[in-house]
Amino acid sequence: MTEALLQVDNLKKVFLVKTEGLFGERRELCAVDGVGFSIGKGEVLGIVGESGCGKSTLARLILRLVQATAGTVLFRGEDVLRLSPARLLKLRRHMQMVFQDPLGSLNPRMSVGRIIADVLRFHRVSDHAQRIRRAREMLDVIGLGGEYFDRLPHELSGGQCQRVGIARALVLRPDLVVLDEPVSALDVSIQAQILKLLVELKQAFALTYIFISHDIGIVRSVSDRIAVLYLGKLVEIAGAEELCRAPLHPYTQGLLRAVPVADPRTNRVNQLNGIDGDLPSPIDPPKGCRFHTRCLYAEPRCGHEVPPLFAVGGGRAVACFLHEPKRSFGRELGTSEAANRPPGAALFEAVGQA
Repeated sequence: MTEALLQVDNLKKVFLVKTEGLFGERRELCAVDGVGFSIGKGEVLGIVGESGCGKSTLARLILRLVQATAGTVLFRGEDVLRLSPARLLKLRRHMQMVFQDPLGSLNPRMSVGRIIADVLRFHRVSDHAQRIRRAREMLDVIGLGGEYFDRLPHELSGGQCQRVGIARALVLRPDLVVLDEPVSALDVSIQAQILKLLVELKQAFALTYIFISHDIGIVRSVSDRIAVLYLGKLVEIAGAEELCRAPLHPYTQGLLRAVPVADPRTNRVNQLNGIDGDLPSPIDPPKGCRFHTRCLYAEPRCGHEVPPLFAVGGGRAVACFLHEPKRSFGRELGTSEAANRPPGAALFEAVGQA
């Protein structure tokens, strides 16, 4: 792996929320609980999980748009969470974000060109004429062109608004771009165009991406590695192809089981089996392993012990007692040999090859 550009360690965020009712009490909601990973320069790390698992909160914690409760976020060797406001502002030139809602993330009273150029003004980059020139250049880069410079966001389609959001993030030439569900609000055909654009821009500008989505199929198509979150906890991290070919954690297996795969032999889509049960409340998560209430392989200990991330070889880790080292198939799972797969892994072979 290349040198780490970003190192996240034991990151945690607790919100105080008021419960329903006239005399509702304030309770803790742990949106992100002890998450840690690293990402190398030029890499794409996908983060996937169901809605409400903490993906967007994690993105905002990394950029310090939300203040963390605990942990460290080292970006180019500096702890983002402990920087002074002045130093943080300078560092933010090198780490930018593309938000989920294309139209909602743009100022409706500002023209497209001014939205892009205003980023340069805020960071005191160049003079006015150069800012305008760079904004026009970015419009060409994202495939819109100078004729969109004076248009307002409401005059654009959702895909065009997202292109403007991407241009705004890239005009500073950052090293790291956090993409929070960048295509979830778009039509399928537009999603493909935006994904293609992101891949091209990554190569052109030597970017590093954190790509967040609830769709593991989309994440797989653009990522080098994938991290899987469940109720604020990291449950598995591995290379994208390896994780989708032979998922180890039962939750990852469930996510892949829910991906529709066309079978040309029958001219049908495979039967979807998803994950049984509903996502528990993050205010009152299950004790022990948070997934044990929905897990096909839960053991008694899963209800009261929290599984750590077990290293299983090849830079892969999984938070499941099925894969702790003392088990007969614990450390060998990284070899991808069929004999060493966890119970039920063969069910997902067709999904992994799709």
